Amino acid sequence: MALDRPRVLSGIQPTSGSFHLGNYLGAVRQWVAQQDTHDAFYMVVDLHALTVVQDPEALRADSRVAAAQLLAAGLDPERCTVFIQSHVPEHAQLGWVLNCLTGFGEASRMTQFKDKSVKQGTDRTTVGLFTYPVLMAADILLYQSDAVPVGGDQRQHLELTRVLAERFNGRYGETFKVPDAFIVPETARITDLQDPALKMSKSSSTPKGIVNLLDEPKVSAKKIKSAVTDTDTVIRYDEENKPGVSNLLTIYAALTGATVADLEQRYEGKGYGALKTDLAEVYTEWATPFRDRTREYLDDPETLDSILAKGAEKARAVAAETLARVYERVGFLPAKH
Repeated sequence: MALDRPRVLSGIQPTSGSFHLGNYLGAVRQWVAQQDTHDAFYMVVDLHALTVVQDPEALRADSRVAAAQLLAAGLDPERCTVFIQSHVPEHAQLGWVLNCLTGFGEASRMTQFKDKSVKQGTDRTTVGLFTYPVLMAADILLYQSDAVPVGGDQRQHLELTRVLAERFNGRYGETFKVPDAFIVPETARITDLQDPALKMSKSSSTPKGIVNLLDEPKVSAKKIKSAVTDTDTVIRYDEENKPGVSNLLTIYAALTGATVADLEQRYEGKGYGALKTDLAEVYTEWATPFRDRTREYLDDPETLDSILAKGAEKARAVAAETLARVYERVGFLPAKH
């Protein structure tokens, strides 16, 4: 990897078997592009997944499926580093050091924690959920990342990461690179097909509103054809007044590379049915080979395990160097071998 490339790190949860269309268009598609411009590290964040109760066998299976989907989407182990978070123990080790640098008050102010703890109640809210942003900071700082792709809901966590990096550097000397947010201007925000006011999400979408990439394409095509639109007939991008149609145009543009303006012109004078039918076909053409590639990786566990082992080895080479410097600076006695 070229040394002059900026380094970028990102991760995705190993949840519920299949990525959905929002995961792919909002994040993974950008990762595929970044591997040609960045020294890129991408991980399946199974440590973070433990902030909710997990079935052990399901978590193992979901982690493999997540890794297979990343590779099927176009991440190339020769051009980027793909690994499982728990295969690199330095994440948890640096997480503890940063926990001891984080104020209780600043961790309490994280809005995601506040929202989730209110929903769950104090007794069901774990310390892991409370310190989740600190582990996320460790993820980022371990790799001396120049930039981190973040959505709006993660910006506060990145700001905490920057604060902790500066605090550590101020107390112990220059150790961490202070990362910037990498905001991809064309990132697609994909909404629920049945309720376009909501972001497409495993936690909030109804089964009919979410497009899971590993579902049979004909099942997803049916959902697209049943997507909520409006009582008007004009195919026009207008998030405020036509959120359903705007969502379909966003998906169509993202999957084909056409601009929204091109699509508005193409469907001028045509009904919503034509747009939905064509989009269902476009999606099917994209999803079918994606599912086939994912299945090929899952049917060849030795190859998948080998890719993940090499990824973890590459990640640990970087992470171990950072952690050794941190341990020396905070005053830990080095282990003699």
